[in-house]
Amino acid sequence: MSGGLPIDLILFAMVAAFLVLRLRSVLGKRTGFERPPQAEPAPGIGQPAAREADPLPPPAPGAVRRGIPDPRSPAGQALARIQGVDRSFDPTAFLGGAEGAFRMIVDAFARGDRATLRDLLSDDAYAGFEGAIAAREQAGETQRTELRSIQDMAIEEADLRGTVADVTVRIVSDQVNLTIASDGSISAGAEAVTEITDLWTFQRDLAVSDPTWKLVGTRPA
Repeated sequence: MSGGLPIDLILFAMVAAFLVLRLRSVLGKRTGFERPPQAEPAPGIGQPAAREADPLPPPAPGAVRRGIPDPRSPAGQALARIQGVDRSFDPTAFLGGAEGAFRMIVDAFARGDRATLRDLLSDDAYAGFEGAIAAREQAGETQRTELRSIQDMAIEEADLRGTVADVTVRIVSDQVNLTIASDGSISAGAEAVTEITDLWTFQRDLAVSDPTWKLVGTRPA
C-alpha cells in the first residue's frame, strides 16, 4: 500500500496496546477488602514462622492457589491501611493482576521486549532488566523461557508510607529456562522443568489516578 502502514504492523500494534490496557485494568481492579477466616494469626515480616503464613488449600487441577495474610498479622494490618486510603482496593483482585503481570514480564524479558517492560516496571527495576538484556545481546545470546505453570500466588508482605503502597507476592512457578549461545549451544540452563520461588514487590502511589501497580523489585524466596 503506497503511503500507508502495512496491515500486519497495525494489527500487531493493536494487540500490544490491548495487552497493556488489559494489565492496567486487571491490576487496577479493586472491589473491596475481603478477609478470609483464619484460625490463627500468621507470622509477620521478619518474625520466625512457626507455620505457613497462609495455609493454601489444594488447588483444582490447573488452578493457581492464592493466599491472603491473616488480618491480624503485620501484612494483613498493612493491607487494611492500604484499603483505608483506597477503599476499593481488593487483595484477591490484586493477586489476579499480579499473576498477569508476572506472565507478561517473564515473557517480555525472555524476548527482550523493552517497550512492555518499560510500561510495567519502575525506573530502577527497568534499569536492571534492561542491563541484563543488553549484556545478553552483546554476547550474541538469546533467552528461551517457558512458563509451564504457576502453583502459588500469596501476599507475603505489605507496607504503606504516606500514600505509597508496597505489596510483596510470593510466586511459585514451574519454568524451563535456557540461554542459547550464538553458535546454538546451551550456555546456561537446561531443558528440565524447574520449580522457582520468587518474591516480587509491586508499588503504587494511591494518590494518583493511574491504578497500575509497577514492579519495583524481585528476589529469590
